[in-house]
Amino acid sequence: MADIIETTRDRERALERAIAVLCAGRPIALPTETVYGLAADATRGDAIASIYEVKGRPRFNPLISHVSDMAMAERHGAFDPVSLRLAEAFWPGPLTLVVTRAPGSAVHALATAGLDTLGLRMPAGFAREVIAAFGQPLAAPSANTSGRISPTTAAHVADDLGAAIDLILDAGPAGIGLESTIVKVEAGRLRLLRPGGLEAGEIEAVAGQPLLRPDTAGAAVEAPGMLASHYAPDAAVRLDATDVRPGEALIRFGGTALPGEDKAAIVLDLSPSGSLREAAARLFSYMKQADATGARTIAFSPMPTEGLGEAIRDRLERAAAPR
Repeated sequence: MADIIETTRDRERALERAIAVLCAGRPIALPTETVYGLAADATRGDAIASIYEVKGRPRFNPLISHVSDMAMAERHGAFDPVSLRLAEAFWPGPLTLVVTRAPGSAVHALATAGLDTLGLRMPAGFAREVIAAFGQPLAAPSANTSGRISPTTAAHVADDLGAAIDLILDAGPAGIGLESTIVKVEAGRLRLLRPGGLEAGEIEAVAGQPLLRPDTAGAAVEAPGMLASHYAPDAAVRLDATDVRPGEALIRFGGTALPGEDKAAIVLDLSPSGSLREAAARLFSYMKQADATGARTIAFSPMPTEGLGEAIRDRLERAAAPR
C-alpha cells in the first residue's frame, strides 16, 4: 500500500521521498491545484509505461508534461507569440498549452502518443517544487483508473490506486477541482481542446481573439479529456433532471429543491449559493460520494453553462456518455 506523506507537516521528507521514487522510474501521486496527478519522469519510456499500466489508460491518449519554469518549458516546446503570451499570463496555473515539440526535446514519444505536438503546463504549489527539484518534466494525468472520476484528495487516490503505487503526497483538497483548460494555437487562431479550471473568457481577454470550439466528435485525440466517455462513476448519469426518481442519487445546484428528492438515496448541492467556482471544486468529490450510495443512477439538475459552467458541463456529458 502506498505511503502517504502530508506535505505541510513533513515537506522535506515528502520532497526527498518523491525524488527517490521518480528517479527509480516509478509514478507518484502528486497534488496540484486542479486535481491529483499520477506523475512520472516524462523523459523515460519505462516510467511513462508505468503510468499507462497503473491507470489502464489507452496509449493513444497523450499525457500533459508538467514543468517548473519557462526555461524548462522552452527546452521541450516551441512557443508561438500567442502561446507565449498566454503562458506569461496564466502560468503557474490551470492552463495547458499544446505546442510544437521542440527539436531535441527529451520528452518520450510514449508521453505524446507519437504526435509532433506536446501538451505543457506549469502547476502551482508543491507540485512545482517537486518538478524543480527533479529537474525534468513530469507526465501527470489524473491519479485514477482511466475513464473514472478524477481525484481531488489524497484519500480518493488511496481508495483507487493505493495498492498500485509507492507514494501519495497529501496537500489537502485540490483548490480548483477541475483539470486544466487545454488550448492549441493553429495558424494564429486559438482552439479549445478541453474546457477546464481557467475560464474561456479570461483566455480570450489576454489573447485578444475568440477561443474556437470546433466539433470534436470523432476527431483525433490531441489532448487528454477528449475521449467521449470519461469521468464516469459506476452509476449511470442522468443530466438536466427536473425531478428525482425513487432511489436515485441527486446532485443539484443553486439550492433549488427538485420534486421527488425526499425519496433520493442522497441529496447533495454543489453550491447552494450558486457559485460555479464552489461547484467546480466539489464536483468530483460529490460524484464519488453519490456513487458510494450504490444508487443505480445519479441525477444532475440543470446548471449554467457560462464561465466554469462550460467545463462542468463537459465533464458531466462525458460521464453520461455510453461506455
